[in-house]
Amino acid sequence: MEQTARGACMQDEAAIRRLKALYRQYGYKPFRMSRFEEYDFYADNKSFLQSENVITFTDLNGKLMALKPDVTLSIVKSASDTETEKVFYSENVYRADSGKGERSFSEIMQVGLECIGEIGVYETSEVLSLAGKSLQSFSEAFALDISHMGFVRGLLAQSGLDFPQQARALSCIGSRNENGLRALCVGLDEKTAEGLCLLASLYGDIPTLLPRLRAVRGNAQTDAALCELAALSDVLCGCGWADKVHLDFSIVNDMSYYNGVIFRGFLSGVPCSVLSGGRYDNLMRKMGKTAGAIGFGVYMNVLEQYLYAAEGYDADVRLT
Repeated sequence: MEQTARGACMQDEAAIRRLKALYRQYGYKPFRMSRFEEYDFYADNKSFLQSENVITFTDLNGKLMALKPDVTLSIVKSASDTETEKVFYSENVYRADSGKGERSFSEIMQVGLECIGEIGVYETSEVLSLAGKSLQSFSEAFALDISHMGFVRGLLAQSGLDFPQQARALSCIGSRNENGLRALCVGLDEKTAEGLCLLASLYGDIPTLLPRLRAVRGNAQTDAALCELAALSDVLCGCGWADKVHLDFSIVNDMSYYNGVIFRGFLSGVPCSVLSGGRYDNLMRKMGKTAGAIGFGVYMNVLEQYLYAAEGYDADVRLT
């Protein structure tokens, strides 16, 4: 078993080196950060974190500090607001383990990148292409599922639903609860209601689904989102990934942070996403910055399980 673990560790390190080399080729520079930040920094942005449980300690000056549960927040905090920055990172984050007791936590290796500045179709295409290439560096059997918060926000804005109802609608879209959406949409404009319900069931390649989305009653925000999705589809299909890129509006996130394309990456044989990212201009605004931002992270702890499996079984004794 020790030999298997050592082999997996070496594969893990080789995978990280491959990703770093890939990001450097596109002009991304390494970003380093401290293991901890002041707790108030994370407390102010808890809804952006995957878990609200933050591991804290008191430093020698009596200040409450936290082991970093996220890298993006620290990058945004230190980012310039006047020039484009392209950075990549390879960092451990620390998260409390739910259901394993108050004192249990995990140290998780993440590798990823962030592009901060003026974000257009070119920058978004580059980040999505690098997400696809990151997945491809592990296996040709990968999938990249894409959604667009701009389209969802545009439909919700014209629906007439109040903010709590919009939050429930977002939850229904994320869980593919079409019946729940229909209950919320009672009394709404029929085309808008049908458009929202369509998002709960839609899944497939982007060129096929775009005509169905264009038929939905929309507005300037939804039209802009569809134009961007069409342009991104052309780029990703040009990479030879027409059968690997899918539109999936069940990928939704907090509207107070995310405003554009969001996405997840999957590998065959792994039961959950190994990569996730998106555009988060609203987080930048919340932190007093005017620049745009988009990025993604690769979950090396999930990939490690995949790499262990790829090594096969190891045994000292064979039972017959």
